[in-house]
Amino acid sequence: MTITKRVTFIAKEGCEEKMKELLSAMVIPSKAEKGVIFYEIFQYKDNPRKFMAYESWEDEAALDGHKASEHYAVYKSSYEPYCEHKYTDELEVLG
Repeated sequence: MTITKRVTFIAKEGCEEKMKELLSAMVIPSKAEKGVIFYEIFQYKDNPRKFMAYESWEDEAALDGHKASEHYAVYKSSYEPYCEHKYTDELEVLG
């Protein structure tokens, strides 16, 4: 079953560039992973402190592989000092 998520990050004031750097570093290696369908990071034009990761995976095994990757470990151990708030929405495709 496909897994699709939208992860929203609000950077701390003055940490927008560092947050952008950390999140951007995830794109190329994540897109190369087995089982990835879609993976992009967006920065809101009207609120540069707000970022959104939109990702879709073939199944739970693909998502687990992503979470076990080296680049995910770097992100996971690095983002908190720059992030004021983070939340995840699990999405379901209709149709």
